[in-house]
Formats: sequence, structure tokens, C-alpha cells
Amino acid sequence: MIYVSLTVDVDAIAGWIGSYGGENSLCDLSRGEFAGKIGVKRLLELFRETKIKATWFIPGHSIETFKNEIIEVVNEEHEIGTHGYSHENPLKLNKEKEKKIFLRNIRLIKEISGKEPIGNRQPWWDLAPWTIENLEELGFIYDSSLMGDEFHPYYLRKGDNWYIIDYSKDPDYWMKPYEFGKPTKIIEFPVSWYLDDLPPQLFMKHPYYNYGWTNPDIVYGVLFREHFDYLYEVEKRGLLTLTVHPDVSGRVQGLKRLKELLVYIKSKPGVKMVTLEEAVELFKDGEI
Repeated sequence: MIYVSLTVDVDAIAGWIGSYGGENSLCDLSRGEFAGKIGVKRLLELFRETKIKATWFIPGHSIETFKNEIIEVVNEEHEIGTHGYSHENPLKLNKEKEKKIFLRNIRLIKEISGKEPIGNRQPWWDLAPWTIENLEELGFIYDSSLMGDEFHPYYLRKGDNWYIIDYSKDPDYWMKPYEFGKPTKIIEFPVSWYLDDLPPQLFMKHPYYNYGWTNPDIVYGVLFREHFDYLYEVEKRGLLTLTVHPDVSGRVQGLKRLKELLVYIKSKPGVKMVTLEEAVELFKDGEI
């Protein structure tokens, strides 16, 4: 059986404040406004039309800024997970600051949905050295931020160790292999930059990781679709996790091609769309 999870990161204004280099630009902030007000609405309409339930990772800033839109996500019975507050860089936080952000986001999600989230996605897809401990202490069941596999979830490890090259020291100091830590009970649903709609399509004046003018056919019709086809035709078992953003998939060119992709995926026999919450039990039961 093939499973596909569609995940939505509602970075919106938070993305420009915390990651995209537009925190002082009213123009860039207005692009985040489009994502929160228009993009979210369009994606909800698409999911309603295609009868799909998605997992939405929403920064606390987006929940508080676009509360009506996020309440509609809840009313449509989609899953919601944490995604930082202002899409801040986790590597610049200590354990206590990161935990405070988690607690704020858990409270916000519980207030609008009636239940605490079980899943997390890190801003920047980066885990700090203490992130896993925070996830354990706060009772999270799964994370979806790392890239150690492609179609097969695995348990997060704690205590990995590696050696950074230090040219000032004798090579024997750093000529050592990567040391894998011990598995935790937290499930990792792997992601990929190749399965993310935003880097190829969102223009940023600050040159982080993209120029933003990739033909959307390449994103949805080549990268997304060919990963699905490989899973379907070659591996024949597993979970494909796709990441979309209302910033770009909520634009007309992205919306059209995302719809075509979803219709194509759903046309294949032996394929089921699931939320990551549903995928937790599938993983525990050995289905993926």
C-alpha cells in the first residue's frame, strides 16, 4: 500500500519576520498577508474539492494573526502541528527559550482545536542539540523536519556525535566517523527540499536559498510527481510526505498544478491520502 501525506506550512508573515529577510519590508510582509488570508483559503477550497485532509504546521504568529482562517482549518477537521512562533532559527535558541516557544504554541493550538498537538515541524527544518529533549518532555509523538530517509519513517535518535574539521589541529583529531546515537520513541516523518514547493518558487531579496522563478511544472509535475511514481512503481510501499505553502501553492499557477497532481495521485489504485497523525498508527503497525 502507498500512502501520501500532504503537509502545509503556514509561514505567512512569520516566515518573513524569522527567516526570509523581509522583516523590515512592508512589501514582503504584505506577501505574508496574502499567504495567511488568500492562500490558506484557496488551499482549503482545493482540499474540500478533492476530499483531502492535510496536516498543517502553523507558527504561533500565524495562529494569532490569522485566527479566523486557522479556525476554518480546524473546522474542516485538518490536523495541526507546531512550527515555531515567528519561524525563528532554532539554532539561535537555548533549551529554555525553545521550550517556552513550544509551550506557547501548544496552548494556542489547544485553544482553537480543543486538543494538544502530537506533531512538530521545526522552522528552518533544523533541530538544536536540545530539541529532541524538549519534544520528549512535552509529550510529542512525532516530528517532521529531518531527511535521513525518503519514503520510510524512523525513530529520532538522541546523542548523535560528529567531528567538524579543524585545520588548526592535527588531522587525527577530526578524522573520525559519524557516531549515531540511540533511538527515542519519537517518530520522524522525513521531508526533503526536493519535495518542498517554496524554495524554487518564492522570490526573496535576501539570498538565502532560492531565486524564486522555477517553472511550477518542474516542482509539481517533475519533482513531486516523479517521487510519487518511484514510490508507486519501484518501492511499492511507504509514505510520501509533500510540503506546500500557501505563499506559493496558494498562487494561481501553484494551485492549478497542485490540483492536477492530487487528482493524479488519487487516481492510482492502492494509494491512500493520510494525515501524519494517521500515519503514526500505520508506522507502529508496520504498514509504512
